[in-house]
Amino acid sequence: MFQINENYLKLPGSYLFSTIAKRVAAYKEANPDQDIISLGIGDVTQPLVPAIVNRLHSAVDEMADAATFKGYAPDLGYAFLRQAIVDNDYKARGVDISTDEIFVSDGAKSDSANIQEIFGSDNKIAVCDPVYPVYVDSNVMAGRTGTYDAATERWSDVIYMPCTAANNFAPELPKETPDLIYLCFPNNPTGSTITKPQLQEWVDYANKVGACIIYDAAYEAYITEENVAHSIYECEGAKTCAIEIRSFSKNAGFTGTRLGFTVIPKDLKCGEVSLNALWARRHGTKFNGAPYIIQAAGAAVYTDEGKAQLKEQVGYYQRNAKVIYDGLKEAGYTVSGGVNAPYIWMETPDNMSSWDFFDKLLEHAHVVGTPGSGFGPSGEGYFRLTAFGTYENTVKAVERIKNM
Repeated sequence: MFQINENYLKLPGSYLFSTIAKRVAAYKEANPDQDIISLGIGDVTQPLVPAIVNRLHSAVDEMADAATFKGYAPDLGYAFLRQAIVDNDYKARGVDISTDEIFVSDGAKSDSANIQEIFGSDNKIAVCDPVYPVYVDSNVMAGRTGTYDAATERWSDVIYMPCTAANNFAPELPKETPDLIYLCFPNNPTGSTITKPQLQEWVDYANKVGACIIYDAAYEAYITEENVAHSIYECEGAKTCAIEIRSFSKNAGFTGTRLGFTVIPKDLKCGEVSLNALWARRHGTKFNGAPYIIQAAGAAVYTDEGKAQLKEQVGYYQRNAKVIYDGLKEAGYTVSGGVNAPYIWMETPDNMSSWDFFDKLLEHAHVVGTPGSGFGPSGEGYFRLTAFGTYENTVKAVERIKNM
């Protein structure tokens, strides 16, 4: 008889945002007349900018002509997109990354979940706490996390790096030596970030202990402060210890069109084995490439017109973040984030649990957010709100919370 991967049975409950969706759907069914505003899931609301839409249309026209039709995409992605990424995201910042170190994909979520496949099952992972659930859940599925303790909400074989108000929501170097270190800055869910010198400490540490950093830079477009790195490769020595994952979702609104990329430098090796070569083999075997029309639209992100339009769109969400941050602070809540990231991280009032606050906010303000405990044990007592709603709904939601 066939067997299943029993590691899946270890996962507690359903995926965080699936759980939220079910609870909201049940509330809507019971209260069909209520106007619900969602500041929960990090999905964008503004449409694709004209430069991207125009390129989508022209790419579709190319697909209707035998002379310009495209079939399977190249393994690593189209050269025109990879070169645009190299020139704009790396060379423009003084970072030497080559096109064959760029792997185009259908999004950062897929890559952050799949990247663990090229590492051995005995590797010990270290994660920030709270953390984006995909990092941990994908390692649970691979059998790398040990057993789950429901009382502490911790996995026995995971190194947790608490990020709390006491350390300004920035992780400290772990006492136990990890093999894989997951970092996300600007951070999801806390909205915090670290300076370039602080990030350099992590790079130096990883090189010293022989660990690999998996660096999620999905929110780099929201960085506003000078001394914050947009890429881990701005740090000396990062090419020998770090993989960087990027997304087009939050900087260009591709949540519905799906596009991202992962950078694996050829200098990153385990002994004599190149991780770049391993990922290339995995990529070529399990992935047939993002669609041509989506990659063509991705290249439009880097045109002068695209850059100008997206700067305005990111600014729109940054204004929302300021509205939420200022409004909650004015109402007496303790808040952080929202400066270099589209997320606001707030303490729940009166020692209320994060799920109790979720229910209260939904019932009395008709606003949806994300309970902090869903991101890990150190997230209990906190709540995440996103700046990706419309400006009008954001203002309305903040007023409802203030009046709650």
